[in-house]
Amino acid sequence: MVFSLPAFSYMIALIVDAFLIFFAIFHIIAFDELKTDYKNPIDQCNSLNPLVLPEYLMHMAFNLLLLISGEWVTVLINAPLIAYHVLRYKNRPMMSSPGLYDPTSIMNADTLSKCQREGWIKLGFYVFSFFFYLYG
Repeated sequence: MVFSLPAFSYMIALIVDAFLIFFAIFHIIAFDELKTDYKNPIDQCNSLNPLVLPEYLMHMAFNLLLLISGEWVTVLINAPLIAYHVLRYKNRPMMSSPGLYDPTSIMNADTLSKCQREGWIKLGFYVFSFFFYLYG
């Protein structure tokens, strides 16, 4: 049996997806802490904002590797989330540092519930992707 580029791509995707699952769980816990007033918004945004770009870059990097290896179905499955990441980062609030979350607006009920729902949807997608990559 030959070790091929698609097999290597799926192994990297599986490992990176485990990290992305961890990031999604961390986001869900962080927004739950905000909802229950366990932490203040400034500290929470300072801990969440540095994780946004690594999450997006890791997701795009292994999809680029899958694209190079010719795994078109997998790339097409991930394309909507990549497009959402690009759109979300492009339309982020103006801040001095990279990130998505603004401490002044994160405590709005609609913003908080939207961010928490986004975390749950990403977690579901990453868990689905994990088993898809495991099969691939």
